[in-house]
Amino acid sequence: MKAKRLFLVFVIIASAITVSAQVNLGVKGGINMSNIYGSDVSDTKAKVGFHAGILADYEFLYNSAIQTGIFFTTKGFKMDDEEDNMTVNAMYLQLPLHYAYKLDVSPGTRIVFHGGPYAAYGVGGKITNGGEMDTFGDEGFFERFDAGLGIGVGAEFGAILLDIGWDMGLVDIINEDFLGADIGADFGSVKNQNAYLSIGYKF
Repeated sequence: MKAKRLFLVFVIIASAITVSAQVNLGVKGGINMSNIYGSDVSDTKAKVGFHAGILADYEFLYNSAIQTGIFFTTKGFKMDDEEDNMTVNAMYLQLPLHYAYKLDVSPGTRIVFHGGPYAAYGVGGKITNGGEMDTFGDEGFFERFDAGLGIGVGAEFGAILLDIGWDMGLVDIINEDFLGADIGADFGSVKNQNAYLSIGYKF
């Protein structure tokens, strides 16, 4: 319940920013390289995915902005060794809330440094490991809610955007109710991490 309330707060904040007349809207998408990390996580490999969505940029001072939006993004990981051959596909709706500092380098071109929290909610996905199971839910491997911190650096060329960044999850996403206490303990703390490369356009 607390996780859902936190996600709702993020949505309300983003909505309040978006209704401002000074907000620039746009679209952004790109590729992900996701994995997990944790106290007992080892031998996992990055999984290639993608993200796409609507962005909002509220420039409250010339060189300062609040950046948010809503994005469909895929995360997960792979395990491929003698004992395990597993691919975890996790699909989220993710809402970042970043402060951005924009540095002028030439007319119409700015370097953008940004960072801040994100909240995400799992909407689907499958795990393949010989058979197939749901990633989320009562019958799933992961809890639906995720949250963490993100940082990035990008560039604005007029209306064209380029961005590279990294998100680090801070929430344990293992669904111990489904796995059971003993199995859940074997995994320890499991959290998402994701690197991304984006291209976008501001209207």
